[in-house]
Order: sequence, then structure tokens, then C-alpha cells
Amino acid sequence: MTMLRHLLALAACVVLLAACDGKPPEPKAAFANTDITGLDYAKNFRLTDHTGQARTLVDYQGKVVLVFFGFTQCPDVCPTTLQEMVELKKQLGADGDKLQVLFVTVDPERDTQEILAGFVPAFDPSFVALRGDAAQTAQVAKDFKVFAQKVPTADGKSYSVDHTAGSYVFDQKGRLRLFVRHGQGAGLLQDIRLLLAGA
Repeated sequence: MTMLRHLLALAACVVLLAACDGKPPEPKAAFANTDITGLDYAKNFRLTDHTGQARTLVDYQGKVVLVFFGFTQCPDVCPTTLQEMVELKKQLGADGDKLQVLFVTVDPERDTQEILAGFVPAFDPSFVALRGDAAQTAQVAKDFKVFAQKVPTADGKSYSVDHTAGSYVFDQKGRLRLFVRHGQGAGLLQDIRLLLAGA
């Protein structure tokens, strides 16, 4: 009977030791920007790049992808954001090649392939401009929950476009992970490094 008690005590110790051996769950990455991992939208797009090539999000898997909506005649937010991405890529050093910046025009009426080809890659040759026709643009904006609306100028001879100024970030597997508000470049560097590290 004593032997049986010893065996039962030994078995209980083995079970307890096995439980202690298990690793605790990995803590969730502490992103500086808004973590939208798991949200069911902004899954893909089918647009044409500034070289005339058809593109989808799948083409950029293997890189962290930042998608920004804007237009070439934007006076402030769009060029500022593109310049921030230039600086971000420099700060990433050797990992800069693992970041893909995509600029989707919300003004396809004026932003022709030729105009986009002269605008977006001028900031960095690796940056890609994307466009669609009016219907495709409206669909992509809807899929990404992006607001875009023409606003006539005071003289009524032209227009500007009010649009969502934030960016979306996808990880290397093509999963939507972050929403980045305009002007959050400092925190974004940390977030991109976390994603490149597999967060």
C-alpha cells in the first residue's frame, strides 16, 4: 500500500513538472499605431500601376506593405506622407527594401498613368502608384473604408479631393495589421520593425 502511495505521488509530481514546463502564451505586440489585426476588410485590390501593369496585394507578399490613398494635386498631406515614407525607409537601413509603399489615387480623372509615373517614384523609385477607373476607385475606397469626395474650388473652375489621410499596413503574409494616422512616423518605425521581426 505504501508503494502504491509513492507511485501515485511520483505520478502527480511528473504531471506538475510537465505543466510547469509549458511556455506561457506569447504577449501581443505593443504597436504604437492602431492595431486592427483580424478586421475583415481591405483584403485585396486589382488596380494598374504607374507602368501599366495589373497589380494585386498578393504581388507584394514577403514585404511589409503600406497603402496610402491620395492624389497628385494634393497640396500638403499627400506629399508630406510620401516624404515621411522616404525617411522611414532610410531609417530602416538594410531592411528598407522589405517595405513597399503603395499610393492609390482617389483622383483617377486627373491622375493619369503618366502623371503618376512622374510623381510617386520621384520620392523613391521603389514606391508604386496605383490607379483604376472611377468605378474601381470607388470600390477600393469602399473596401478599405476610405472617404474621398470632390470639393469644388472657390472659383468653380476646378476641384480638390477631401480624403482619409491615414495609411494601412499589411504584414509580410499579406494580413491587415495597422491603421496609421497622418503624422505618426516616429511610432511607425517601431511598428514596422516589429512586423519585420514577425510580430
